[in-house]
Amino acid sequence: MHLRSILRLSAATLLLACTSGLAHAQTAETTTTVEKKKAEDETKPPALPADKTIGQSARIGGRTIAYKATVGKIPVRDEKGKEIGQVVYTAYTVPGRDPSRPVTFAFNGGPGAASVYLNLGAIGPKRVQFGAQGDAPSDAPIASDNPNSWLDFTDLVFIDPVGTGFSRSLVDEAETKKAFYANDPDIKYLSKVVYDWLVKEGRLRSPKYVMGESYGGYRAPRIAYELQSQIGVGVNGMILVSPYLDPASGDGATALSPLPWMIDLPSMAASNLERQGRLTPQAMMEVEAYVRGDYARDLLRGRSDPQATARLSQRVAELTGLDPALVQKLGGRIDSRTYLREIHREEGRIGSIYDSNVTAFDPFPWSAQQQSNDPILDALIAPTTSAMVDFVTREVGWKTDARYHALSYEVNQAWDRGKPDDTPVSDLRKAIANDPKMRVMIVHGWDDLSCPFFASRLIVDQMPGFGQTERVQLRVYPGGHMFYSRSDSGASFKQDAQALYR
Repeated sequence: MHLRSILRLSAATLLLACTSGLAHAQTAETTTTVEKKKAEDETKPPALPADKTIGQSARIGGRTIAYKATVGKIPVRDEKGKEIGQVVYTAYTVPGRDPSRPVTFAFNGGPGAASVYLNLGAIGPKRVQFGAQGDAPSDAPIASDNPNSWLDFTDLVFIDPVGTGFSRSLVDEAETKKAFYANDPDIKYLSKVVYDWLVKEGRLRSPKYVMGESYGGYRAPRIAYELQSQIGVGVNGMILVSPYLDPASGDGATALSPLPWMIDLPSMAASNLERQGRLTPQAMMEVEAYVRGDYARDLLRGRSDPQATARLSQRVAELTGLDPALVQKLGGRIDSRTYLREIHREEGRIGSIYDSNVTAFDPFPWSAQQQSNDPILDALIAPTTSAMVDFVTREVGWKTDARYHALSYEVNQAWDRGKPDDTPVSDLRKAIANDPKMRVMIVHGWDDLSCPFFASRLIVDQMPGFGQTERVQLRVYPGGHMFYSRSDSGASFKQDAQALYR
């Protein structure tokens, strides 16, 4: 055979061999890819349903309001456009395309709480009773019309952060913590969710309000400022419900600062006054004056002035109703856990940090430390979860096998809180300063020891006036952290909100 023919044959043989080897490699690679994809599909949660809308009506503000209830989802994407999470929301909108109708975005806290508490407890068109003395986990989770709903003056969008409600991450545990379970990433993606909803529904022209309860009160000012300064969406106002505004002033500051003792004492005094039927704004003004004045001065004197300690101990015992000997032993410095246990000890009960006059039996009354969960938290999980799942799956028809998380302790434990600082207050100040039309309402219950009203009182008093009075309002109502569970407080809250929106 000619050399050229031999070379051609050799080349052809080599090409065939290479092609065959490549085919085998591609087949192996394809098999590996298919197996990997199959394994991923097996671990991937079942797909969530498409958005679903139904028509409903409720008796609100003395008239029947017809509205659309929607359960939907918004994808969360990383910088490369990959979908890494899905946020589920519940929206109530009154039909019509009036661009002047406001829309309010509501967030609860935790971290790890779904928005069901503001939805079915405070401002949604239907409500389920929870959070008050006598409410029990076995109470029928039947929702009724909410006369204190805000739907007669604003559309409502309740957003469940990833890990709460039906919202979920689509990435592994490490990436989930990095993308969702930390202060700053939380603000970034939730602000984008608000923007995406506005674009999706064609509502960028509507007046916009952000509402947050508890840790949602940490979120709301930061989301408003992120929307305003980074995403390009103006916010007309904020409503901060029992907000967690200043982590830096909490219990960790007790080595030197008198603030933690000062912040808690008025709420303890309010609970005592309520038990005696003497809780009035005038009575609380006197308590606040004492705490700002003689109490603060005597605290700062410390053990260098034994008379000061004796003086404040006697007064604290009178204000709280605690045993004077115990108060003297603690130097007039009463932490919330001691108060909640001791004030109800003779009854064999323990108070809730969310409302110290809401109690449950102490299952371990002779233990040196509390060994039970909070009375309100343990009682509200069942009715809120059952009512929300029933509404979503049966009424709306948004069918899913996924579990609903009204309150996720796993999210709370995984949360990276960073270094405690006053970022929410700083962002609140900057957002208000940037927009002369923005107004803010901060609301509390007198009896709340988880986010005491007096912290917000001190914060507001240290803020500038921003050119006019009442740019930032503080309102306090009978009740605790979820004061809106009391119909009278819920009605007062609504009345004050309507004035803010007008």
